[in-house]
Amino acid sequence: MGRRWGFLIGLVGAVWLLGSGHGGQQPPETAAQRCFCQVSGYLDDCTCDVETIDRFNNYRLFPRLQKLLESDYFRYYKVNLKRPCPFWNDISQCGRRDCAVKPCQSDEVPDGIKSASYKYSEVANNLIEECEQAERLGAVDESLSEETQKAVLQWTKHDDSSDNFCEADDIQSPDAEYVDLLLNPERYTGYKGLDAWKIWNVIYEENCFKPQTIKRPLSPLASGQENTFYSWLEGLCVEKRAFYRLISGLHASINVHLSARYLLQETWLEKKWGHNITEFQQRFDGILTEGEGPRRLKNLYFLYLIELRALSKVVPFFERPDFQLFTGNKVHDAENKMLLLEILHEIKSFPLHFDENSFFAGDKKEANKLKEDFRLHFRNISRIMDCVGCFKCRLWGKLQIQGLGTALKILFSEKLIANMPESGPSYEFHLTRQEIVSLFNAFGRISTSVKELENFRNLLQNIH
Repeated sequence: MGRRWGFLIGLVGAVWLLGSGHGGQQPPETAAQRCFCQVSGYLDDCTCDVETIDRFNNYRLFPRLQKLLESDYFRYYKVNLKRPCPFWNDISQCGRRDCAVKPCQSDEVPDGIKSASYKYSEVANNLIEECEQAERLGAVDESLSEETQKAVLQWTKHDDSSDNFCEADDIQSPDAEYVDLLLNPERYTGYKGLDAWKIWNVIYEENCFKPQTIKRPLSPLASGQENTFYSWLEGLCVEKRAFYRLISGLHASINVHLSARYLLQETWLEKKWGHNITEFQQRFDGILTEGEGPRRLKNLYFLYLIELRALSKVVPFFERPDFQLFTGNKVHDAENKMLLLEILHEIKSFPLHFDENSFFAGDKKEANKLKEDFRLHFRNISRIMDCVGCFKCRLWGKLQIQGLGTALKILFSEKLIANMPESGPSYEFHLTRQEIVSLFNAFGRISTSVKELENFRNLLQNIH
C-alpha cells in the first residue's frame, strides 16, 4: 500500500513540475532562433555553408570593402532618375523628404571622373575621350586614327553586346547626374504600400519564369499553395531556380538594409536612424512569415556567393597595368588600386566558391536559348526600376540591379577574360566605369546585409 501511495505522489509531483515549467521543459524559442534557426548549414545548389560565409565576410572582407567604397572613385555614380516608366503611366511619386535624392554640383565631382565614363591610364584617356566624342557624333570620322576608329567600332559593339544583362542609362543624357552615394545612403524612406508591392509583384509574377497558376507564398492569392510553389521551384532547371533565388536574395537584402537603417526618432534638430527589431521580425520571423523569412535569408547568402564568384573571376581585368581607378589624384588612385587588388585576392582565396559550370550546360542550342531568356528577363527587371516612385529607392535599385547584371556578365565571359591582352585596350571583354562602380557597390550592399544579420542575431537573442 505504501509503495502505491509513493508512486502516486511521485506521479502527481512530476505532472505538477511539467505543468509549472520545471522538470526539464525546453525554454521558449528566442526571436533570434525563429529568424535564424533555418539559416545555417549548407545552401541549396552549393557546396558552401552559411557559417563559412559569415566568418569570411564579417572579419576578413567587410572592413576593407567599406574603406574602398568610401573612396572618390566608388562614391560617385552617374544615373538618370528621370527616365519614364516603360510599362505603366500611373506612378505615384513619393513626396517624403527621405525619398529625395540630392545630386552633386559640378564642382563636387573630381575632374578625372567627369572627363570620361571609364578610365584606365592617362595614356589611354585621350584615346577613350576621342572615341566617346566620335560615338556622340554618331559616325566613325575618317580623320580619326586607325586605332581610334577600331576602338569606336569595338566599344559600340560592346555596348550592344548580347552579354549585357542590363539596359543601362544613357549617361550622356542631360538628365543623367552624378550622385554621391555616401550622402544618399540606402535606408528606410517610408515608401511602401500598393505602389511598392506592385513593383515586386511584377518582377516575381512576370519575370521569374513562373506560370500564373503557381502562386507565391504569402501572396494574397496564394490560399495555402506553399507546397505547390516549392515543388514547382524544385522541379525547375538549375538556371531558372537560380534566377528566382537571386531576385529573392536581392529583395531580402534590401529589406535588411531598411530594417537596419530605420528612422527611429525625428525631432526639429535631428533624425535618429538605427535597427528596428520589430520591422526585421515582420519581414523574417519564421512564425510571422509562415517559414518564408528564413528561406529568403538563405537566398541572400546565395546571392552573396554569386557576386563573390564573379569578383574572383574578374581579377585579371583589374590586375592589368593599364587599369587605374582614375580620379586625377595619382597618389590616392595608386593606393586605392592596391586596396582593390588586396580585396580581390582575398576573395579569390575563399575556399568554397560557387561552381557556375553547371549553368547553361548540355545541348548547346538549348543552352544558348536558355541563356538568352535569362538575359532578357533580367534586362526587363532593369527597366522596371524606372517605375519605382521613390527616387532614393530607384537610385539604389538601379545600382544593385546593374551590379548584379555586371556580375552575371562576368560569370559568362570566362573565355573572353582569359584572352584579354596584358596591356592596351581590351576589346572583347570590357567594363565601363558605371559597371565597375555598380558591381562593387552592389556587392558592398550584400556584404553589409550579411554583417547586419550578425547584429540582428545579437539584438534578438534575449527577446521571446
